Amino acid sequence: MSFNDNVQLDPSQVQDRRGGGRGVLVGGGIGGGLLLLIATLLGVNPQLLEGLTGAGQEPQSQGTAPACETGADADARVDCRITGTVNSLNAFWPGYLQQYNVQYPRPEAVIFTGGTNTGCGAATSEVGPFYCPTDTTAYFDPGFFQELVDRFGSSGGPLAQEYVVAHEFGHHIQNVLGNLDRAQQDPQGPESGAVRTELQADCYAGLWAKYASTTPNPKTGQPYLEPLTQQDINDALSAASAVGDDRIQQAATGRVSPEGWTHGSSEQRQRWFAQGYQTGDINQCDTFSAPSL
Repeated sequence: MSFNDNVQLDPSQVQDRRGGGRGVLVGGGIGGGLLLLIATLLGVNPQLLEGLTGAGQEPQSQGTAPACETGADADARVDCRITGTVNSLNAFWPGYLQQYNVQYPRPEAVIFTGGTNTGCGAATSEVGPFYCPTDTTAYFDPGFFQELVDRFGSSGGPLAQEYVVAHEFGHHIQNVLGNLDRAQQDPQGPESGAVRTELQADCYAGLWAKYASTTPNPKTGQPYLEPLTQQDINDALSAASAVGDDRIQQAATGRVSPEGWTHGSSEQRQRWFAQGYQTGDINQCDTFSAPSL
């Protein structure tokens, strides 16, 4: 899903912490990091981040992503694509929620490399992208998107990456609507609150995708993104499939254990993204009332 070349980006909506101080390493190396990645990929479980904050961490510099000024920059660079997607999401959700008399408090977004400090504790890139409800901030390491291709077999298309950003903002919408805590009340299993929470965020990502090409820059009126192609949809579905619990478990351990699921299967993640995209209706994203997932 390409950006319109001349649309103006607002890099002030994204903090750039690359090159600043790093948080404490998570999980004692790649083995522990991989387990945490499996548990929290494309989501957040603050309990899993408890105890990760260490003393004596360096203060982190904050700025905005450099040279992210136009849609052409977003098409050319991953960090600018994150920025442009954040801009589009922040333009879409206020008006959409307003029809339900819900205010949209704009979340923060952070780009980092290696590690960063968060309201949920210190985290490294091995955690994967995540949303922290404590500081209402979504965190992204641009290097994850290559991991999504190399480790999990996703396509590298733009909407595969934009889907990840939209999914994390979906958790912010859940936080606003009061549903995010339901993941903690029932944290794992194929029908758990955690899985229903993640699938709903996938549905919200699809809902944004439905309207992304008609969501304008509020200052200029020019849409951020060009109309979707079938390849764009295939890219998003590829990313959704790549981060299914069954696929990650199979790759990591050689077997699938539904009782340990926290995010849903590849098929479920694809189906709920498609549900949001096809209906464009937030009421159709009620995974908590769905008799089957």
